[in-house]
Amino acid sequence: MNQLTRRTTLKGLTALPLIGCAARQPETPSPLTKAPWHLADKIANDIVAPQFPDQDFTITDFGAVGDNTTDCSQAFTLAITACHNAGGGRVVVPQGTFLSGPIHLKSNVNLHVSQGATIAFHTDPKRYLPEVFTRWEGVEFMGYSPLIYAYEQNNIAVTGKGILDGRANETTWWPWKGNQEWGKPGFPSQEQGRNLLFADAEAGVPPEDRHYGEGYYFRPPFVQPYRCHNILIEDVTIVAAPFWLLNPVLCENVTVRGVTLKSLGPNSDGCDPESCKNILIENCHFDTGDDCIAIKSGRNADGRRINTPTENVVIRNCEMLAGHGGVVIGSEISGGVRYVFAEKNTMSSPDLERGFRIKTNSIRGGVLEHLYMRNCSIGTVQNAIVINFHYEEGDAGNFDPTVRHVEVNNLSCENAGQVFQVRGFERAPITDLRFINCQFKRADTPGIIENVDKLVIESVLINGKTFKT
Repeated sequence: MNQLTRRTTLKGLTALPLIGCAARQPETPSPLTKAPWHLADKIANDIVAPQFPDQDFTITDFGAVGDNTTDCSQAFTLAITACHNAGGGRVVVPQGTFLSGPIHLKSNVNLHVSQGATIAFHTDPKRYLPEVFTRWEGVEFMGYSPLIYAYEQNNIAVTGKGILDGRANETTWWPWKGNQEWGKPGFPSQEQGRNLLFADAEAGVPPEDRHYGEGYYFRPPFVQPYRCHNILIEDVTIVAAPFWLLNPVLCENVTVRGVTLKSLGPNSDGCDPESCKNILIENCHFDTGDDCIAIKSGRNADGRRINTPTENVVIRNCEMLAGHGGVVIGSEISGGVRYVFAEKNTMSSPDLERGFRIKTNSIRGGVLEHLYMRNCSIGTVQNAIVINFHYEEGDAGNFDPTVRHVEVNNLSCENAGQVFQVRGFERAPITDLRFINCQFKRADTPGIIENVDKLVIESVLINGKTFKT
């Protein structure tokens, strides 16, 4: 019988065997095994949100009309340019619904969406031309503009109690996914363009020569600052996104605070920092069609070409409902990731597939290290802890991932279909993996842990019983 399906009984629990693990259960963790949480405080304190001059530029003064009909694209451009040229300030969106194409931010501009205001974005793809330099699923190319975009700008923000509405739905943007769930008769699919783009990246075609705008059906990200410094996204509500909602790329000093993210379409990731440094995500609400938070750093050859990890990430006091995963690392992680700290987050939904998740494979590769979670709670989840080296293409490449120094401490889970789905490679095991003071009150199965070196399981309860290897 295959080892992955053979069952053994551990302390009265029906469990899949823990294969290739060197486990120990010290009464208290030694100093060498304690997570460096003091670094999380330092990271958060060192991230200073941008400040702006005390002057406002209201879009209605530049021709905008909040009647949900008038095209206000030019008014946004004029107001942002005037604000930038005057040394910075707020571009204010007053009450009303303002229809616009893509909005491009400039340095020292805070796009402030007032309470009672909505920016509703056009759904005609032609509005998102000409092409801009962007990244899609971890690959750089020239494509449709994100709905809100900035390139190589400093001190930018999107704030306020208003709404950003991408107006994606079952007949707009989302059918371009093209899979069985979202594809619709008569609608085009991204599949062919996606394959061509990924082939270009593997072949080393320069990204500025990868033109995949009109006719290739890449749904644009909602908010994508690219190579920017000092970014604040605060309080806004973002709904109905064509693709990923918040996607800072190659940015430094990013604050995401008090944001509500609601989009249940395909690839509706909530917040995906890619190849960024110093990120604080706090007090946010996620109800998404894909991962709530996914830390990324580029896909395959393109990620290795740029070779920039995401590092110094603090995620705290967030609420996560539906999604493929709560706190996720990967799968576009070829540039690596280090020092991620997630604490005091809550997750729960029958539609939440995974709580804490690392996804990679031997095509993605990457060095993933110093990843820590503590004092989090999960209500209902299908799979509580997932570390998977066999994601998507599986073991089909020559770039074994390195995953090391991972700790989950003081996690409480009410209901889980499966507790563990932890699978390294025998030739490249997960190293220094620790589960400490975790309680899974009701679980259908403990699941599987295989190919782990230096595994620590201490004070872990599943269905009221101590879990030991």
